[in-house]
Amino acid sequence: MNRLTVTKSDTGNQIIIEIIGTFDYQLHRDFRAAYRDEDARVSYIINLNKAEYMDSAALGMLLLLREHAGGDKSNIKIDGCRPNIRRTLEVAKFDELFTIY
Repeated sequence: MNRLTVTKSDTGNQIIIEIIGTFDYQLHRDFRAAYRDEDARVSYIINLNKAEYMDSAALGMLLLLREHAGGDKSNIKIDGCRPNIRRTLEVAKFDELFTIY
């Protein structure tokens, strides 16, 4: 089962988006809703601890988030990557655009 949860800090300046299962186009609407109404100064943590796989649609969603959050000035961390997901991010050179843990 694929799903996404969103947690906002008490101060509202940080949002944690957790992906469970497969990070793919099925999560597009929920992923966009997680940040659509937020200010560009918000920082994000994309928690992939429970993600098993990600496809190219997920890469596109991350790029859209980065653009919304200020492009080069954005503060987005990708956390908890399994080896296969880390490889996908590195092959796509996302380690140059995001902080990956």
